[in-house]
Order: sequence, then C-alpha cells, then structure tokens
Amino acid sequence: MFELIIVIIVILLGGLRVVQQYQAGVVFRFGKIVCTKAPGLNWIIPLIDTLHKVDMRTVTLPVQPQKIITKDNVSVDVSVVAYYKVVDPVKSIVAIANVMNAINQIAQTTVRNIVGRFQLDEILSERDSITNEIRSVLDSHTEPWGVVVSVVEIKDIELPENMQRAMAKQAEAEREKRAKIISEEGELAASEKLAQTADIMAAHPIALQLRNLQTMSEISVEKNSTIIFPAQFMSTVQDIKKFVESEHQ
Repeated sequence: MFELIIVIIVILLGGLRVVQQYQAGVVFRFGKIVCTKAPGLNWIIPLIDTLHKVDMRTVTLPVQPQKIITKDNVSVDVSVVAYYKVVDPVKSIVAIANVMNAINQIAQTTVRNIVGRFQLDEILSERDSITNEIRSVLDSHTEPWGVVVSVVEIKDIELPENMQRAMAKQAEAEREKRAKIISEEGELAASEKLAQTADIMAAHPIALQLRNLQTMSEISVEKNSTIIFPAQFMSTVQDIKKFVESEHQ
C-alpha cells in the first residue's frame, strides 16, 4: 500500500509544469489541443498530455540586406529590421511550423517588391511611408498565424561608391549655390544702405566731415603715432564754425 502511494505521488509530481511569465502553455491530449495554461505552476496528466510553451515576448528579426534595383535603375542594398509578437499561441503552433523563418522569408520578398517601386530620392526621403507599407503587408500575412508585426524599420541603405561620390558633389554644389546667393544678397543690402548714406551725406556735407572726425577718433584709441587729416578738414572747420554762428543768431 505504501509503495502504491509513492507511485501515485511520483506520477502526480511528474505532471507538474512551470510556465514562465512571458510564456503561454498549450496542452495537447492525444494530439489534440484541449486547453492553454497561464504562467505559473500547472499540472497536466502524465504520459497523456503534452505541454508546448510559446514565447509571447516581442521578437527582433533582422532581415539580411537585399540587393534592389530602384525605379530609376540604381542598385542599392537595403537592410530592414522587424519586430513581431505572438498574440494567439494556438494559431502560432497549429497554423505555421516556424514563425520566425516564415516572417523572415516574407519580409525579404516584401522589401524587394515595395522598395523597387520607388526612386532613390524617394527611398531616402520617404522612409516612414515605405516602412509603414512593408509593415502592413507583413501584418496581413502573419495575422492568420496569430502573430502581429508591430514595427518595421529600414536600418541601412548602402549605395554604390560612384553614386555616393555623385551625391556628395551634388550636395557640395548645392551648398556653394546657397553660399553665393547669401553673399550676393548681403552685397545688395550693403549697396542699398551705402546709397542711402551717400544721399544723406550729399544733402548734409557736415555729416561727412563729422564721420571723418569719428574715424580719426577711433584711430587714436588704438594708440597709433600717425594721424591722417583729410584734405577737406579745414573746410570742415569753417563749415562747423558757420553752422555754430547760424545757430546763435
């Protein structure tokens, strides 16, 4: 009797299974799914039931670089990374044999098909719309498997060396163009201000002489031993004297 009790205890203990917090347990009985088990300590019928554990965490899937010919006939290597997670453990076991391998193969084909429809400039500037389209296509394929593709990102776009040099020259030319435009705009603004200043000084000769005096004052601040007197300095003194006398009358 004691031996029978020990055998029963051993059999019962043999049916204990631990399901981790990030897992879901699917129980098969004689090859048929009968239930799922939540995380924690669970018990199944020994020798009859089989527990399959399914990882429910988000999985990072790097897709190997794909050689793609763009719409404008440029050869590029595009690397993509996808993030997916299992939301239905039963479907992920029954509907597909290897979820990761299947998503990887579909992702490679989808990247080639979608990216090949765009020109190079569009690929570089419209990454968000391209990745959203890739994610939507992948998600439509994986939904029957109980899998959701949450994010797809273009990780790297590798261009041929000759194309990199051409783009570098284009960017340099564009920068030089902007620099010349800014310089010319500055010259135009400066010439307009000089023209206005000349008009004012032509109407008020004393203003020009006062400006000369101010320049001389600025030179003297630097402790220079040489002071330059403009030829019109004496006339300036006479003009200032006449101006002061007219003010006192």
